[in-house]
Amino acid sequence: MCRNIRVLYNFEPPTTREEIRAAALQYVRKVSGLAKPPSADVAAFETAIDEVAKSTGRLLHSLSARTAVRTREGERVKAHALWEKREKQLRRDQRRTGSDQSQRSKAHSSVGSR
Repeated sequence: MCRNIRVLYNFEPPTTREEIRAAALQYVRKVSGLAKPPSADVAAFETAIDEVAKSTGRLLHSLSARTAVRTREGERVKAHALWEKREKQLRRDQRRTGSDQSQRSKAHSSVGSR
């Protein structure tokens, strides 16, 4: 799934039409491969966005919640925690890769001096 598309269901305050349309725009951009359609295709692009937004709105209104209501702040906290976890893993991988490279260069230089 596209990382820019967020969960819209079961929020307090409820998801807005603007949020639904923004998600529809991201979806249409992703599946079409176009960030901005050529002028000849703008009408088709806008129609697709409208249809996806309407369908998404109907879906969200017809679902019955079985989990706790989400808040935007709670989702931000979860996203930040996930980002921190990824950053920590990247730093760990970079340190490991850096130490592997320095060990290889030391081994390579000692072989050349024999």
